[in-house]
Amino acid sequence: MRIRSSFPYETAHEDLRIRLPDGTLLYARVWRPLTDEPVPALLEYTPDRLSDRTAARDRQRHPWYAGHGYASVRVDARGHGNSEGLPDDATRPPAAPAGEATAGGVTADGLTADGVAADGAAVVAWLAAQPWCDGTVGMFGIGRGGACALRVAARAGVPDMAGIADLTDAPDLAPTPLKAVVAVCCPDGHPDNGVRHPSGSALPADPPHTRAAQARLASVCLPPDPEHVGDAWRDMWLRRLESVDPLAPTGNPEESTTGVPVLAVGGWYDPYPDTVLGLVERLPPERVRGLIGPWPHTYPDHAPHPGPAIGFLQETLRWWDHWLKGRDTGVLSDPLLRAYVRGSRLTATAYGALPGRWVGEPAWPSPRVRVVPYALQGAPVPVRSPLHTGVDAGRLLPRDDDAGLPPDQREEDGRSVCFDFPVSEETWVLGRPRVRLRLTCAASHAQVVARVCDVAPDGSSTLVTRGVRELRPAERASAEHGSPEHGSPEHRGPEHRGTKHRGTECGGAARDVVLDLAPVGHAFPPGHRVRLAVSSAYWPWVWPGPESAAGFTVDPAGSALELPVRVREADPGIAFAEPEQSPPLGVSLPATLDEPRPERLLVRDETGGGWRLEVVPPDVGTRVYPDGLEFTEDALTTYTIAERDPLSARFRCDRTIRLHRPERGWDTSVRTRSEVTCDETDFVATDEVVCTEDGEVVFHRTWRKRIPRTPLPPPPH
Repeated sequence: MRIRSSFPYETAHEDLRIRLPDGTLLYARVWRPLTDEPVPALLEYTPDRLSDRTAARDRQRHPWYAGHGYASVRVDARGHGNSEGLPDDATRPPAAPAGEATAGGVTADGLTADGVAADGAAVVAWLAAQPWCDGTVGMFGIGRGGACALRVAARAGVPDMAGIADLTDAPDLAPTPLKAVVAVCCPDGHPDNGVRHPSGSALPADPPHTRAAQARLASVCLPPDPEHVGDAWRDMWLRRLESVDPLAPTGNPEESTTGVPVLAVGGWYDPYPDTVLGLVERLPPERVRGLIGPWPHTYPDHAPHPGPAIGFLQETLRWWDHWLKGRDTGVLSDPLLRAYVRGSRLTATAYGALPGRWVGEPAWPSPRVRVVPYALQGAPVPVRSPLHTGVDAGRLLPRDDDAGLPPDQREEDGRSVCFDFPVSEETWVLGRPRVRLRLTCAASHAQVVARVCDVAPDGSSTLVTRGVRELRPAERASAEHGSPEHGSPEHRGPEHRGTKHRGTECGGAARDVVLDLAPVGHAFPPGHRVRLAVSSAYWPWVWPGPESAAGFTVDPAGSALELPVRVREADPGIAFAEPEQSPPLGVSLPATLDEPRPERLLVRDETGGGWRLEVVPPDVGTRVYPDGLEFTEDALTTYTIAERDPLSARFRCDRTIRLHRPERGWDTSVRTRSEVTCDETDFVATDEVVCTEDGEVVFHRTWRKRIPRTPLPPPPH
């Protein structure tokens, strides 16, 4: 990483308030080049907190953009950080033209989906009207910030919308100043894309069941900082706390088909590479480019886990200069999709730079990819995996940590039924693999998990991709969707996509089941084996059903693994600059005498026959900011299950955050406890929040709700 301190422009920054149409003031930080000429503005609008949680990251990026001639703006969303309003403000009417219906629904971030777009569009309009802005605006962000940018862009009032049927009835929320978007590692709302429930089963880390157990509940309960909002912080905090409902229903995010040009960026170790593939497939090629590298849920210049890191700020500058300044930077001469095909490597839970090659695709689906079937062999075999199968799955949302990626899969393979295929010549896979299985299931409900692994000559097994499918009483006469001539999902038309959520009939009859696995770019070396591992459990990623222990039977006749095999040809023209950023903020990490806890610890109770997985996030501890703020966080997530009892599954997350300013005598804390158990018919979710000021409790509330175990319905298609 190169730290850059000299730029074409000198810069300055200031904190200010942006007034929304309803009078709510949003807290913003603006970095601007010192010039008398107006410049384009770049907006990052997110529910994260700019004065502490993202302060270090913001300092690496926004001054860099300002130094290259942009006003770079970071804004806290309504009801978050130091912004006014309520995070769960579902009573606020969404902005829409008179007479038009509006979509309700509160997102997992504590904001209405329409509210995100309305507020974001209002901020875009405000920026465009400032005397230091030339009237053009770009939006960018990672995760929730990227999703916010796509939502605003989906409703942007662009003039050339012919042929984009999804937008014909959409309210015109955003003004034309929004000229371009960079969306990183985020969902886009399309039924086929992002972290979804591919089986209709409950994922413990996902809404609606235990969304509150994650860091977002504690984060949304944090107080505004009196250093930035003054004495109003306490009233703002208490009003915010009274509005919190961790078990409120979650609305579905809207599909972000947009006429605004999008640079979509993802990583193979992130849950959202489907967003990139979906956007490059659906949007006109003159308005989109995709980039997928070997990255987790981080910006691509954030080394080292895993890499190689790239000069991402320089790459995005090319995008901004083209669309906001009208310069010919060659971005539309780049391939429609640039993707990294990872090479094989020793299995580890963290990597530095991975071997591999960059490839460029002129279209998606790619004419350089063909479907190669690998027929399963052998007699019918029962699949009855131990219920703790899945403990080596890795994090659902890996970041820059030492235990985020899946370890060696040999133990998981031993709990599964495996089919191996020798690799005689190097085989490049790019896209979404598919598994076709002929199954017999005597129980009324079951789960099918398929993993593809790269098995080295020494027997080590590296996870390549995976997918999950629920078997339940039939919603349709047949589970078969797609057909051989349609090939892999990348080689089917839109009318055949989204059907992976369909139900599959159980009850003893043999059925053909299709699992579409997560997309991947990977090269299998000669001498290795491609392994398809099939299991009936995947805890804690997938919550077991009451009859999960019964499993199912796989008949290899009529079953196959289908790999999207790409031509072995790298693109030597794809190259990136060395990563560089602005000087760091200077956050200090005080040393302690405490021994660090392992990030992932698996404990077996040999007498009781149970398993406990303990997970600690990588960012626990104390951080001291240059302005004197002490931010201390501690958390522990625990997953437990008995070997033979699916109803014993239990999830618990405890988290404590302390915000302390010694020089002001300001000391607050938020403590949350979230727990989920189950019985045959329901999940039982419990959430507790305790907030203190100077050691005295100022807010204490507990929520408890029974949530029916009804499988999620299939999306429309």
